[in-house]
Amino acid sequence: MRISVLDVGSNTVRLVVADAEDGVPLPVHTAKWRLRLSEQVRPGAPIPGEAVERLVAAVAAAARTADRWGAAGPLAFATAVVRAAPNRPEVLRAVRARTGVALCTLPGEVEAELTFLGARRWMGWRSGPLALLDIGGGSFEVAFGRGRLPDFVASLPLGAGRLTHDFFADQDPPPPELVRAMRRRVRHQLRDVAARIRWEGPRTAVATSRTFQQLGRLCGALPGRHGPFVERTLHCRDLGAAVDRLAALPAAERARLPGISAPRAAQSLAGAVVGHTAMKLTGLRTVTVCPWAIREGVMLRHIEEGAAWWAEVTRVDDEEAGPPGRVPLRVARH
Repeated sequence: MRISVLDVGSNTVRLVVADAEDGVPLPVHTAKWRLRLSEQVRPGAPIPGEAVERLVAAVAAAARTADRWGAAGPLAFATAVVRAAPNRPEVLRAVRARTGVALCTLPGEVEAELTFLGARRWMGWRSGPLALLDIGGGSFEVAFGRGRLPDFVASLPLGAGRLTHDFFADQDPPPPELVRAMRRRVRHQLRDVAARIRWEGPRTAVATSRTFQQLGRLCGALPGRHGPFVERTLHCRDLGAAVDRLAALPAAERARLPGISAPRAAQSLAGAVVGHTAMKLTGLRTVTVCPWAIREGVMLRHIEEGAAWWAEVTRVDDEEAGPPGRVPLRVARH
């Protein structure tokens, strides 16, 4: 069985085509389209028409790519930047009507659950009680569990893109008082969640997302060219030093640091503040940077449970957005 997953994030649209043999998704092709939606959409504001057009074109291109690789229509979802937009139903309707792809949004708690599943499968049962941290552009997910799925999940409005807009939009680099103000907000919103993680006492902690991967590289982890099976860890003390290092530089200079890409340079400081604060509050001295996250979780859940579970988690968006339509020629030829 060949399946595909399409992830519309705050910066990038990513497609993964995989063969599901023996219950394990083995990627055969990946592709991405850089949209930088978070730079075009203010938190709480509608997604503008131009950004919707670019999203439609990217989803149509992803659908064609999945078809060329012999996969069925992708399991397509959008994360916080679309989920929080007031015009979310209209955006989903436009994508479905003009691409034939049933794009949906997932509740933050479901994102955390699926990401946990991907991390659990990657880390294995020997990792024991497992804590998960995942920084996105619009939200920050935390989960804990002893089994296949988590016992506890939380989704907080502490995404790196959102916080960058709220605190650092007009100052690059930001003054120390703004960095402290951001840390206070993160600390306040994470207080109860962190107390739960400390009480649970995880044996192992993992961090997922591109933000954590880039911060891990900045703090000395091996680069991606060494492959996914190399162990990569991130220490709290090193991440604290990275916060100071990033805060002293404008975004253009951060992009020259190891691991920090130009598109994510502006929000790298906010990501580091969230990650470091979360690790301190939860008492996690070290996290393993895990290459499997939400896309792998979606594929695993689909392999293990079939299509019924996806229909259930996407039911609300299905009702609001209506059935998929046909791909118009002007989009299909992009």
